[in-house]
Amino acid sequence: MEKKKMVVLTGAGMSAESGISTFRDSGGLWEKYRIEDVASPEAFAKNPKLVLDFYNLRRKQLDEVQPNVGHLFLSRLQEFFDMFIITQNVDNLHERAGSKNILHLHGELTKVRSSKYPQLIYDIGTKAIQLGDVCEKGTQLRPHIVWFGESVPAIEAAVELTAQADIFVIIGTSLNVYPAASLVMYAPAGSRKFLIDPNPVEIPYGLKFTVIKKSAGEGTKELEKLLLSI
Repeated sequence: MEKKKMVVLTGAGMSAESGISTFRDSGGLWEKYRIEDVASPEAFAKNPKLVLDFYNLRRKQLDEVQPNVGHLFLSRLQEFFDMFIITQNVDNLHERAGSKNILHLHGELTKVRSSKYPQLIYDIGTKAIQLGDVCEKGTQLRPHIVWFGESVPAIEAAVELTAQADIFVIIGTSLNVYPAASLVMYAPAGSRKFLIDPNPVEIPYGLKFTVIKKSAGEGTKELEKLLLSI
């Protein structure tokens, strides 16, 4: 029997239980850094060292955290579903938990790219990069991150995946960040739709979701029970 296609959109709340700071919650990273100082092309042009240091700190944090039970539950569901994860997160916790088909909408923390030749991308793990670290063509390396004001190259692939979903799940995202939030409108009308978040989330376009008002870990545990009882 052919497996049903399950597409999961994850946001910052997915990784919060692993100890990775979220941006918008109280105590999140944006309280310590102004967005415009560390997460835009203009910021990198104005003060590249500050931007590199910010992402070096975030990369270092990856060595100090582990996938949480929510990441592990999603990995287990691969056994039962043709599963794809679309994540707004730039960490590698889905990969480390064993999930295979992952599309990073906003880039990857463990990669850097040329500031002039975006096709030149390098996997550096959790190493730091400094001013003077250059690509093979001699231009400064920058984080492989989609900054505010930049286009989201992976959004078309994300739309295509979502449009094929038999089951569409949203975990730990406020649905305030576009174009990621717009993916909900591409889930087929007949698909089963779930939203996992302990906080109230306003679902755009008036779409109907089964809401599991729990953290990513507890919520994915409940989701597994619901899906495997079908």
